[in-house]
Amino acid sequence: MPFRSLGLNASILKAVKESGYTEPTPIQSAAIPLVMRRHDLIGIAQTGTGKTAAFTLPILSILAEAPSRNIRALIIAPTRELVVQIEENVRAYARHLPLSMATIYGGVSEKPQIRALEQGSDIVVATPGRLLDIIRGREKAFAGIEFLVLDEADRMLDMGFVPAIRQIVKLLPKKRQTLFFSATLSREIEKLTGEFLREPETVEIGRRSNPADTVSQSIYEIPQHLKPTLLLHLLQHDALHTVLVFTRTKHGADRIAKKLEASGIKTAAIHSNRSQNQRLRSLNDFREGRVRVLVATDIAARGIDVDGISHVINFDFPPHHEDYVHRIGRTGRAKAVGQAISFVSREDEEALRALERFTRRGIPRVKAEGFDYSSPAPQRHDAGQRRPRRPGEVRTPRLDTRQESSNSISDARRRRPQGKPKNVSMGGDPEKQKQVGGNHKKKGLGRFLGFGRR
Repeated sequence: MPFRSLGLNASILKAVKESGYTEPTPIQSAAIPLVMRRHDLIGIAQTGTGKTAAFTLPILSILAEAPSRNIRALIIAPTRELVVQIEENVRAYARHLPLSMATIYGGVSEKPQIRALEQGSDIVVATPGRLLDIIRGREKAFAGIEFLVLDEADRMLDMGFVPAIRQIVKLLPKKRQTLFFSATLSREIEKLTGEFLREPETVEIGRRSNPADTVSQSIYEIPQHLKPTLLLHLLQHDALHTVLVFTRTKHGADRIAKKLEASGIKTAAIHSNRSQNQRLRSLNDFREGRVRVLVATDIAARGIDVDGISHVINFDFPPHHEDYVHRIGRTGRAKAVGQAISFVSREDEEALRALERFTRRGIPRVKAEGFDYSSPAPQRHDAGQRRPRRPGEVRTPRLDTRQESSNSISDARRRRPQGKPKNVSMGGDPEKQKQVGGNHKKKGLGRFLGFGRR
């Protein structure tokens, strides 16, 4: 089925052809006619199957019939990277149309974003947090909304954005067309569709939460301490020419990036501690081939749209199968072939078994040729041992307060007079007076004498 059979605007068909696309993907073929007929829609398909074009193309086609300076379409996405990706797609497809657009996300000045809202744009693409920050007091700017798109809805649930989305939706016209797109659709998300959509049509391409068939997957069972060495070993092969590496933490991403750079491999890192300009620069360098490896946390799993990623490597295996699907979906996009490699240590085995149960598919275990799996873990100094003295270092004697307290108590015991203990009044009824000598074991002699706890 060619694009021209979907009823799209002629200017959009021209832009699509110029972008190098000849025929729609399954999600596009199924979703675009429904959106053109003004149905609310739930679209489910694996990452990399063309969901962005499935909602941007029909929206642009409808908006092109009557351009205006009012905000008519609002697209909400969970991350800055995804907002930028959607913006790039919209600008490419609308290059021959008299339509305007604006983006709203954190990490940059909000003044230009506020100005864009007040001046009016046909399409606004935003993250929920920043949008909620600046929409208050400007609700009238959204009074003409015709389309609301919630992209990567399951990720927004994972990131805790649903309360913010609820507040935003309350400020929008009730009469609108709502499109709900995601790579996965949990039961919690399905409940939310009842709040935001009216009698929606559902388009589901492939089984839910399954990775794309164009991605070959493999597991390297490896001790945690050998993961960095194995990564360097694999990157010696030229076949891994554009590699996206996922880590669990921001600091882990920085450590790996520095190690690869020190080994002569051009590398960039992207995570939430980086400014928006740094993140965009790293992404552009990766896209343009100036860096070979991009190390990222899960914040980038749904916002990286780079053609030709040859390999995705899960340096840290994700604990949730949805994250696994989205990570490896960064390769094998648009019918291209890609490879996903996961490093699995003993701590990750349960998460791996859960993934295989969920997808009903086993992932092949492989061994790296020529790699030494027998290297021992580096020795760590015991917490009770003193580290070796550095050259020229002078150490100050450390006072052992526990020993001092113990010795003081022993001295006190030696100084205590022998014989019948003296009665000491504790106040109150004389019948309740107690003897120090007969009760020091119960009260604790050190505490009673003021030496503190032993």
